Amino acid sequence: MLKFLKKILAAKKEGPRTLAFAGIAPFLEERERAAREVLQSGTEPAVRNIRNATANLQLIVNDLKGAEQNPETHPKIKSIAKNSLPLFLKAMNASLSKELPDDIDEFYAAAVESLKGCLNAVRGQGRYLMVAFPSEMKATKTGIDAIGREINVLTGSLGTFNKELAQIDAARRTCTSLVNIREDIEKSVEKEKRSTARINEITARLSAIGGEQQQLANDEALQSVAAQKTEHTRLEGERDAAMRTYAALSMTASHVFRKAEKIANRQRHTSEMHAFKKAMEILSDHHVAPAEEITHALDAAYPIAQRMISEGEISLKNKEERLMFSDPVQFKNELTSTSTRYHEMCRQCDTAGAALATHPIISRMNSLERERTQLQLMLAHENEAFSELLEWRNKTIASIPGIENELNEKMGDMIGETVHVQTDDPVPVGG
Repeated sequence: MLKFLKKILAAKKEGPRTLAFAGIAPFLEERERAAREVLQSGTEPAVRNIRNATANLQLIVNDLKGAEQNPETHPKIKSIAKNSLPLFLKAMNASLSKELPDDIDEFYAAAVESLKGCLNAVRGQGRYLMVAFPSEMKATKTGIDAIGREINVLTGSLGTFNKELAQIDAARRTCTSLVNIREDIEKSVEKEKRSTARINEITARLSAIGGEQQQLANDEALQSVAAQKTEHTRLEGERDAAMRTYAALSMTASHVFRKAEKIANRQRHTSEMHAFKKAMEILSDHHVAPAEEITHALDAAYPIAQRMISEGEISLKNKEERLMFSDPVQFKNELTSTSTRYHEMCRQCDTAGAALATHPIISRMNSLERERTQLQLMLAHENEAFSELLEWRNKTIASIPGIENELNEKMGDMIGETVHVQTDDPVPVGG
């Protein structure tokens, strides 16, 4: 071991001592082993003395069991001492019987615990025995003091060892940090390569999609698609116009039927009230009802509403309402024909829309656009991850000199001179 340490710590030279990073770990192992050897050899006398002192104290306690009290002791104190002695002996025997392991750390903890128990016994029940058993209690205190002195020796040796071990562990942690950082940087380089390959692949595919989209945009077949789109737009316009006409007519009828429904409800004409409610449900629905349902609803509600109008129960407020009930047949025909036209326009729009959606060029353009959108999201994610990776690596690389200086200081404090730890391997970087 000494040969190893001398090899690393050669004769002191001017300037900082250079140590190879690869040699730090074995050096620390040898340093720890040497420290443990020093601890072991340095504590052996104290350990032996503590074991002997404990055995000697046990003999003193055993002798106290059959000892005679001081004849000059006051009777009251004798009585107290007689009652206290068994308790004192029990406490002392419990403390002295504690096992003292061979491991120095465990031995120290057990010895300290035993000593505390003995001191508590002396300060507790033992204080009543000082007068009754003066010589025995003096010998007991002397035995306890002997153990205490040796424990103080162990405390100093363990303190020195623990300080040394703390320095060794601190240096190990710093070495581990440097190793982990280098490994992480190496992994980041590989990750950068994979990320760059994915970015290049996505970029190439986006370029290819752009080229194909441009080619499809110049395709002569796209002219027929434009004509189909124009026709589809026209059909949508007619459908929407039919919907607006239907909404205006149905709203007029619903308004009058709502007033009529209130009158029927007030008059408790249940069948009439239900007829108006049914008509309003059909006419107010956001879906345009078929012509047959409209005809059936109007045939049931119209005559009742006309009777209420003629009897003065309902007053028509505007031109549309008066026109509606001035020629019921015309109004019904207009509403049903609008419904029929709307449904026909919906069918034609659906057919034209389906034809557009299934057109080879449109299908391909839609597919390319979906793929382009997805790839752009993937590219943005990859670029962000790539930037974060480079930022992390730059910060990590910048932290290495500080950690290396920290290792230099820790090794220097341990050895007792200025140290420079030499790292031969360059920090891996991407590119």
